[in-house]
Amino acid sequence: MASVVSAINNTVPISQFNRGLAGKIFDEVKKYGAKVVMKNNMAECVLLSPEEYMRMIDEIEDARLCALAEARMEHFDAEKTISFDDINRKLGIKEEDLTDFDEVELE
Repeated sequence: MASVVSAINNTVPISQFNRGLAGKIFDEVKKYGAKVVMKNNMAECVLLSPEEYMRMIDEIEDARLCALAEARMEHFDAEKTISFDDINRKLGIKEEDLTDFDEVELE
């Protein structure tokens, strides 16, 4: 029953936009979360706050990167790896060449 109540509370008929209630609807989205806009008894779109949208986009990107990493690890062969020192030797980079650089921060 709670999911039915939640669905009803999170839907808004498009006619409310036509009646000039967009500001109120947007305030509710910011305060309570996403709203589904209904048109002719069908879901037309979903309203999200910019923060919630960005959170979702970040989560999707994280999932894509995780899937890519997992796919790469399936084909990982330790025998084909090249050490950091070997790469530096191949490129002619010496330890003192790297001392003037700031630390790199990875997210």
